Amino acid sequence: MSALPPFPGASDKIFLEDVRFYGHHGVTDAQQTVGAWFSVDVELTLDLTPAGLADDLSATVDYEEVARRVVEVGTKERVNLLERLAALVAEALLRDFPVRVVRVRVRKLTPPLEGIHGVPGVEVTRGR
Repeated sequence: MSALPPFPGASDKIFLEDVRFYGHHGVTDAQQTVGAWFSVDVELTLDLTPAGLADDLSATVDYEEVARRVVEVGTKERVNLLERLAALVAEALLRDFPVRVVRVRVRKLTPPLEGIHGVPGVEVTRGR
């Protein structure tokens, strides 16, 4: 049985949700020293027709490798802003994988918000 090609204008996507790691990012020295839990969602736009036809991992992007790269970027260096962290993840994924567009959402799960509860986050979209 063969897979049908995507219709004109279609965008195939691989997504990975809630990749978690403990990082030391934030504006204050305390945030960078103590750290916090972060969650990252990634959406990769690419043509999945070859993988649909071949049923072979080498014909697509391995989401396990994507998760490893997200954690590596998120734990390698310290940054002040979620915006910078999201941009670094997006740049790494575009550089390391054969994708056209990446969308990255980064959330700080344990932010030091005095007296209020919330989960701040940012989303960036980058492409070639």
